[in-house]
Amino acid sequence: MHSNAGRGILPPLTTDLDDPFNSFYLRIFWENAADYVVFAATLLVSASIGLYYAIKDRKSTDEKDFLLAGRSMQTLPVSLSLLSSFISAITLLGTPAEVYTNNTMYWWISIGFILSAAGTAHIFVPVFYQLEITSVFQYIELRFGHMCRVLGSIIYLTWMILYMAVVLYGPSLALNAVTGLSLWGSVVAVGLVCIFYTTLGGMKAVVWTDSFQMLVMFAGMLALLISGSLKLGGLDVAWNIANKNQRILFFEFDPDPSVRHTTWNVVIGGGFFWMAIYGINQAQVQRAISVPSIKHARTAIWLNFPGMLIILSLVCSVGVVMYAYYSTCDPVSLKIISKTDQLIPLFTMDLLGHLNGLPGLVLSCVFSGSLSTISSGLNAVAAVLLEDFVKPYCCKKISGYAATLFSKATVVGCGLICLAMAYFVSELGAILQLAYVLFGILGGPLLGLFTFGMLCPWGNKWGGNIGLITALAFVAWIGLGTSINSVVITPKSPLTTAGCNMTAINALKALATTAAPTTAAVLASTTPATAAPPKDYFLLYRMSYIWYTALAVITVLFVGTIVSLITGGHKKMRELDPRVICPFFDVFMPFLPESFRCKARCGVRHGDEEFIATFIKHQEEKLRHNGVHNEALDVSDINLSEKKVQNGHTITNGDYSTKL
Repeated sequence: MHSNAGRGILPPLTTDLDDPFNSFYLRIFWENAADYVVFAATLLVSASIGLYYAIKDRKSTDEKDFLLAGRSMQTLPVSLSLLSSFISAITLLGTPAEVYTNNTMYWWISIGFILSAAGTAHIFVPVFYQLEITSVFQYIELRFGHMCRVLGSIIYLTWMILYMAVVLYGPSLALNAVTGLSLWGSVVAVGLVCIFYTTLGGMKAVVWTDSFQMLVMFAGMLALLISGSLKLGGLDVAWNIANKNQRILFFEFDPDPSVRHTTWNVVIGGGFFWMAIYGINQAQVQRAISVPSIKHARTAIWLNFPGMLIILSLVCSVGVVMYAYYSTCDPVSLKIISKTDQLIPLFTMDLLGHLNGLPGLVLSCVFSGSLSTISSGLNAVAAVLLEDFVKPYCCKKISGYAATLFSKATVVGCGLICLAMAYFVSELGAILQLAYVLFGILGGPLLGLFTFGMLCPWGNKWGGNIGLITALAFVAWIGLGTSINSVVITPKSPLTTAGCNMTAINALKALATTAAPTTAAVLASTTPATAAPPKDYFLLYRMSYIWYTALAVITVLFVGTIVSLITGGHKKMRELDPRVICPFFDVFMPFLPESFRCKARCGVRHGDEEFIATFIKHQEEKLRHNGVHNEALDVSDINLSEKKVQNGHTITNGDYSTKL
């Protein structure tokens, strides 16, 4: 056993490892100054970046500098920022817990990202970039009208505030589990630091702090993986232990939609999930279009794939090692911790508690995952409120200075709302599945709406509005019905306490009575796999949560198409602004005959420069007549003839390339 005076050491809880759970007691008396120094340094660097850009850009009066960094960001930091924002505390806490509790099937989600990256880089971002919009919902008004824009904006704001609350609660739970500090004191501390640097520095601070935090996340997870592997005698030993206990599984081709994770649903359903994150999420799009050109934006998006693969492999491997470490003495069954999301902080202190500073590094890793996501989310919410509600309704001619002040005030206000919403998250279940359900119910219908708008020229405002509402109601019904009926989707792999040191457990019980939350002694036992859901549950309630986003997209496309055809949407395709439609076959299959690709454009006049210029001028005059200026229709900086060829690519629609 490690010598570690002052940290409250008790006997090990298992009979076959020399030190497991040793540092569970340390989390109650976390007194090592080095851990706090590392943790505080992470906060200080993040806050300093925000302060630096506040001073550097103090003379700026353009809200686009605050929200879009003046479209001057470099590719690499933007790519790291995109990666770090959704490699959040949910990924860092939830993914290892998923492997520990179930198996490695979730690893396939990295392949699903290829589908997401292709759609984001070659369908969504080119449309948003060439329209020169700040809020993605400006596109919705151009395509489906004002009512649909407002509805979409409200759904998005609800989605992001709830999601940020989930992300905020995750690292606060970790902080509480490791240090014993007040959970809600931790929530407030995390939230206020994030609000501080996001308000001061805007998009530039968000991007550069995200880049720094990405490095911290990588270092923290790598420290856990290396230390755990060495403790067990090598990664191969951990892998063999996990394999013998049903944790290593990669090939599950069962077509049953009720199976929680299969190769099919993780790759396909996960691809739609990531597309909702990267393709149409304001927080991601806002940074993707902050670079100087579409080429830079595409590069930043595709650079995410190797980074995503590395990080996901890292956290899944940590899950394998963590399972091997606790394979004979499950801390959840012992009720040492109440949720699997607490496994990482517990594992950290068990493994690294005797090493000064390393627990602080891992804690900073999880904390950074939260900061990066919340900061980008707050910046996105500020942009949506300004562009979709303030400018159209309250202040049509608001100055750049006033718009910047409003954006900063919005960051503060929404950050405080997220703090309040974190309480409700604390009453819910595992955060990884919770995040997916939230994305499916709210993000899925929005992805369907944007997909319908860009790929279906026959879609009109009736199809868009009714398709969105139908998908939202349909997926919400499934998600809530599953939750209310407490449907267990798939069997969990068995867990055991057969190797626990019962003397240490009794000592733990005595300590818990006076210094920690109540922890009951548990007899050595094996927890069998959870039973599969009974067949009498409604089919859709038994469907895996990972399908929710894809189901929402299909619903919008199906309902939207039927309604649009009934209401005559197919009769006006030649009148559409070509910039709001993606010529799918021109972009992804330029090798097909021109005659086929021409028919596939459904009459939309891609490449007709005279029509595009006339259309834009007509719409701009219409908006100015109504007292509204919309940058998406501003032709003052557009020279279509000069955009015919760019970077060696043939352009068929604004900046659309017919080559990948």
